[in-house]
Amino acid sequence: GLRVGGPGRVVDYAVKMRRIPREAMLDYLVISGEATSSLVRRIGEHLAQTHACAPTSPHIARLGTWAIGYAWRENFAQWREMVGQTITPQQDHLLKGYVTWFLRRRRDLLEKRAREGRVRECHGDLRCESIALSPTGEICIMDCIEFSRRLRYTDVAGDVGFLAMDLENRGRPDLARDFVEAYISASGDEGLWDVLDFYRCYRAAVRGKVEGIRGSQPGLSALEREGTLEAARRFFRLAATYAHRDWPYLIITCGLAGTGKSSLAHSLGMEVVSSDVVRKELAGLPPLERHPEAIGRGIYSPAMTERTYRALMERGRLLLRQGKWVVLDATFLRRRHRQWARRLAQEEGVRFLCIQLQAPEEEVHRRLGRRWEGEPQGASDADWRVFLAQKEAWEPPTEIPPHELMVLEATRPPAELAREALHRLSLQSQGLSNEEAP
Repeated sequence: GLRVGGPGRVVDYAVKMRRIPREAMLDYLVISGEATSSLVRRIGEHLAQTHACAPTSPHIARLGTWAIGYAWRENFAQWREMVGQTITPQQDHLLKGYVTWFLRRRRDLLEKRAREGRVRECHGDLRCESIALSPTGEICIMDCIEFSRRLRYTDVAGDVGFLAMDLENRGRPDLARDFVEAYISASGDEGLWDVLDFYRCYRAAVRGKVEGIRGSQPGLSALEREGTLEAARRFFRLAATYAHRDWPYLIITCGLAGTGKSSLAHSLGMEVVSSDVVRKELAGLPPLERHPEAIGRGIYSPAMTERTYRALMERGRLLLRQGKWVVLDATFLRRRHRQWARRLAQEEGVRFLCIQLQAPEEEVHRRLGRRWEGEPQGASDADWRVFLAQKEAWEPPTEIPPHELMVLEATRPPAELAREALHRLSLQSQGLSNEEAP
């Protein structure tokens, strides 16, 4: 028979395990409110030291860089049946579009990090449940993934992103930020910021998928099932939030002179390329120099307008390739110029939005009259005559699909309009109502 410690051939090894008190686990400390900034900063420093000692090699770098794209494709297939249940169709579309863009336009970042030795044999499943404190306060990271090299060989941002996402999901974005900052400070890995949302998004999406699978299994009570499915929805919302803020938009303003396009553009907090500034640069003029020529003459001739819009597109393209959200600030009166912008967004793999601004004519008249009083405050030369001429030439943006068009009444302060636009954009991208907003 079998005996512990007996003579003969060893069949298996017995392991004496020590039970870790529940109150020593990081997830408990977070839930109870006992987790502190000092603690998560120590965890960040400890993880940086662990990663510095972790194995890496050209083979690990190649496999880890390739594996993230494979893992995303695998997940898309595995959660297909969950669409409409735990993940909205809009979130599914958002995640697929974001990942396609990132792996196409930002792959150079992943490869650069691999060359720098940032792809290593990592933990692979670093959540709050994987971290404990010893009685003397030492940090213990356990339960790494041992069964799959593909899941272990990853950019260190995969581990950092997983724990940061988990802390945010538990309602502690402050601890997540402190943890990440401590890790970067200890590791010197400033480039981690450029890929962090990508890996946070991946980890949140995987957790959404796992919870969705659990919620569909037999043997759960109705209460357990709904709790599990709600957890899945929460993870997918979080994944979509990361994707939304990292996947650039090309936004164009659209509307007549005096409707507040430039004020809104600069209130959105994005890179702004102004047609008024570009036009005068092309003409070799200072941006604030006044040029009240008649419409269609001088720097406002049709040929100069075409040059201006082409330059606007190319400058926008350069910024998009840097991963920036871009606003092209112009009237976009003509359908073909709006189509140029849509085509640019498609070519660069980013999202597109046209924000059309409207205002009562008496308000526009007042604004344009004030614009010409005193020193110029912007590069625009538009006055009431320009407004009337634009009104005659205006081609409504009927060619733009409804989900890519946002119409705003510009009778409120620009900052308020910008907040509304960004909020609506976030909800629309996920297919959520105000009540479901993360």
